[in-house]
Amino acid sequence: MLITDFDGVVIDGMAEYWWAARSCALRLLPSLEPLPEAIPALFTALRPRVLAGWEMPVLAALVAGKALPQADFQRNYSSALQASLALLGWKQAQLTQLLDQVRQEAIASNREGWLARHRVYPWMQERLWRFQEDGEPWQVLTTKSAEFTRELLQAHGLEPAAVYGREQGPKPSVLRRLLAERRTGQSVWRFLEDRRLTLEEVLETPGLEQVSCLLVSWGYLLPEDKDHLPARIGLLNPETLAKPLDDWP
Repeated sequence: MLITDFDGVVIDGMAEYWWAARSCALRLLPSLEPLPEAIPALFTALRPRVLAGWEMPVLAALVAGKALPQADFQRNYSSALQASLALLGWKQAQLTQLLDQVRQEAIASNREGWLARHRVYPWMQERLWRFQEDGEPWQVLTTKSAEFTRELLQAHGLEPAAVYGREQGPKPSVLRRLLAERRTGQSVWRFLEDRRLTLEEVLETPGLEQVSCLLVSWGYLLPEDKDHLPARIGLLNPETLAKPLDDWP
């Protein structure tokens, strides 16, 4: 069974992430104008650290100089994120709801424009199409809302057997549940992800020892993410992706 992350593995949505983050931040703090419409380098640099979408408006506030300093985020991202939330007076649930709202409004008013802010990785699209043609099931596991994930998959002709969004819980928990429900004969489970910290969490989760963790070489990686990988995390590049599954790491 192949289970893949979505953002940074199937889809490059950096333009949409910044648009949505900027939109949310401006609704909460109109005084943040002028936030640039072009994607700031600081946002791009910190995006690999993002676990969930609600964090991105905080990064927009950072770009505007209203959160903790950049050095604090680089030194201890999680701590700086929580401290910035308190400083701004924002709540995680509030940001999650607002992010969904601005996306729903964008789809309702200009679906094609919203879709155009995303770019599918062509080598991943082609490989998933081959899985579909060969009758090989694959699934998506993402911290994105399942609603928006399905919208993008459908637009690119991608038909997974299932989509597990943020509503299902943390990725290691979902993987444990899926393994517990697995059918006899599904012995090899491959999980594709572009966030090394997530793969390391999978390695540390009891009951997931048989999951083959693969860090994709594209997507939102920190410069050091490919270095000194643990033995149970393989590095997957587009060339190897195109090969039969038995030739993968």
